[in-house]
Order: sequence, then C-alpha cells, then structure tokens
Amino acid sequence: MTRVILGCSELLTLAGPMRPRAGEELRELAIIRDGAMRIHDGVIEWVGARRDADTSGAEILDAGGRVVMPGFVDAHTHPVFAGNRADEFEMRAEGATYQEIAAAGGGIRSTVRKTRAAGEYELRAAASRYVEWFLRNGTTTIEAKSGYGLSLQDELKLLSVTQTLTPLRVVPTFLGAHEVPDEYRGRRGEYLDLVIHEMLPRAAEIARFCDVFCEPRVFPVEDARRVLQAARARGLGLRMHADQLESGGGAHLAAELGAATADHLEHTDASGIAALERAGVQPVLLPGAVYALGSRRYPDARAMIAARLAVVIATDFNPGSSPTPSMPMILSLAATQMKMTPAEAITASTINAAFSLGLGREIGSLEPGKRADFVIHDCADHRELAYFFGIEPAYEVYIAGERVYSKHSAA
Repeated sequence: MTRVILGCSELLTLAGPMRPRAGEELRELAIIRDGAMRIHDGVIEWVGARRDADTSGAEILDAGGRVVMPGFVDAHTHPVFAGNRADEFEMRAEGATYQEIAAAGGGIRSTVRKTRAAGEYELRAAASRYVEWFLRNGTTTIEAKSGYGLSLQDELKLLSVTQTLTPLRVVPTFLGAHEVPDEYRGRRGEYLDLVIHEMLPRAAEIARFCDVFCEPRVFPVEDARRVLQAARARGLGLRMHADQLESGGGAHLAAELGAATADHLEHTDASGIAALERAGVQPVLLPGAVYALGSRRYPDARAMIAARLAVVIATDFNPGSSPTPSMPMILSLAATQMKMTPAEAITASTINAAFSLGLGREIGSLEPGKRADFVIHDCADHRELAYFFGIEPAYEVYIAGERVYSKHSAA
C-alpha cells in the first residue's frame, strides 16, 4: 500500500541529527509548510513540499489544511491496573497529602490490592479503554510500567497484559520496586531479595527496562542501586523515579549508573542537573503529577535545557498521582508551568522521548526510512496544541501508515 499525504498546513518533520536534541535544537521542528509525505508499506519513503510530491500509484490522503506531525511518544506511563483512586482524589481536595494517604494504607498499595484481585481479562479490558484514550490524544507509542502487582505472579501478569495493548507501540518496563507490599511491611530487605532474585529473572524475558521508585521513604539510594545493578546484569536498560517527593540523591544515582532516564526530578538541585548532564542521562519531566497532586514545585525545565540536557516530557498516566493520558495537556503544563516553548515541548514528547526508549532511529520524526507513525491534528498551527487545553486535537492517527483512530468514526 502506498499513500501520499497532502494538504498539510504545517508538516512537522523534526528532521535533524540522529540523536536526542538539546539546547536550541529543541526549538527546531523542521517544518515544511504545505508539505507532503509519501509512505509505502508503513515506512516513510519521501518528505518534502507538496509541489514536488510524486502521487503516482498512490492513495491520496488530504489533511485538509491541518497540522501533521509524529505521533506522541509517551515515555512514562502505568497503564495496567484495576479500579481507581477517585476517593483519594477527594481526600486530597479536602487537604490530605499524598504521603499521609500512603502512610494510612492508600496510594500505590491500595491499587496493588485491587490489581491482585483482578484477573488478566479484567485488566486487559480496563487497559483497552486507556489505549483508546491515548490514541484520541495523538499518542502512538507508550512506555508501559508494571508495579501494581508486587509479587512474582502479579508482576508477570501485568507485563503480560502490556503485550496486548494494540495498536499502540508498547515498550514494557519492570517496576517491581514501586513500593513495599503489605505482607512485607517492615521487611524491605526481604522484599528486595524477592525482586532481585525471583522477579527480575522472569521479568527480563519480557521487559526492556527496569525502573525503581527511588525515594528516602520508599527505596533509598542504597536499595535502588542494588535493584538497578541486578537489572543491568540481566541486560535491562535502567530508568528511575528520582527526587519526586524530596531530594534523596536519585539524580546522582541515575548519573552514577548511566541510566537511560531519570524521571520526575521535582526536587533535583543544580548539582543533580550537572551530574545528569555529565552522564548523558535524559530527564523525563512529568508536570501532570505535580498538577494532580496540587503541588507547585515543578521540575526546573529551563535550567535543564540551559545545561543542554535532552529533556523529555510524559504524562505519567496512573490511577493515583497523574490520571491523564493527554499529551496535549502535558504540553500546556510544560508551557504554562515550566516555561517551555510549544516547539520545545513537541520535541520533548516526540523525538527525544523516542531516543529515551532506544527507538529514535525508528520513530519520533517523519523522515525517509522511519516508521509512518503520525497524527493529523485539527489545527493549522502547531502552537495551538499547547494553547488550547482540555480538548482532544487529534483528527486522525496512523501507526505504520494505517489509520487507527479517526474523530469521524469515534463520533
């Protein structure tokens, strides 16, 4: 099948160096106005001006004067879980903190209890609903973490479900060190032994990365180091929840171990930023979690960009601290709360996010030889994606050149 896309008000190619973008490069979207793109068998053959397009033997797809760009790559999500935590949302609205709720048995452990009780069919049904939400917001690839099972059987159940989240491209991550489950309270060391010696060997058969919630009151640096070193020995890439709730040395550990990413970083200081820069670790910033928890402490994106870090932004979709699959909403928060420009936010959620997952040579930009994962957005100017918020701008979504979502069919 050959298709040619015409009628693009702006074709955001993000063509450029085959590496993550840093500094001023974050603003360079390589836009072709009145652009066109030719696709054959799910792969991009040619990109350029409409006047130069070869339409011979091709099905014509008219974007209707809309923005066409790569699909969002959401590099931090927790999409497989049972139930929700709307009750805790109400408690936070009445003044309770995330830490207080967790200490009382809520938070992650609350979702763990519900998820353990759910069967694989029930989890697939719930996750399928969330897959549609991602598509409606223009996301074509997600990193999908486990972490709501916290036992060998249940973590494998979650990783198994991540493999069924079609048509999204999914990168599975093992997050057994997300919290200490109820039955191991007060015996964190024993739980870590379970994670390292029993869960990791099996999880490594499915997952591409290992993550750990590195916080002084959850898994402090010494514990996180044990898990991540064991994961690396199993051939897994390393990701980290770091410095989210307080400054606990997470950024420095990510730099020490050469992790692919350090995520959250709300409390990371200048020395942590410098360490990440020296080690080439990509920061994954999650403003949706700051917003949903009612905090005002957003990560210092401008300092990270000034330090030439290849910044990524993601939703952190999860039932507790960031229940949103909307990357356009994250673009808006990045602009209004972290003072990133719309162009910087788009780069951070496409090509930089793709490189953070090891997929930068396959997806994240619209260039010949790459997979044709792209979105037609119902706007004429890319800045509208961050400017208008609380809407679903995706008009049509394509993965490997095939339409997987249309606003017409959804209606």
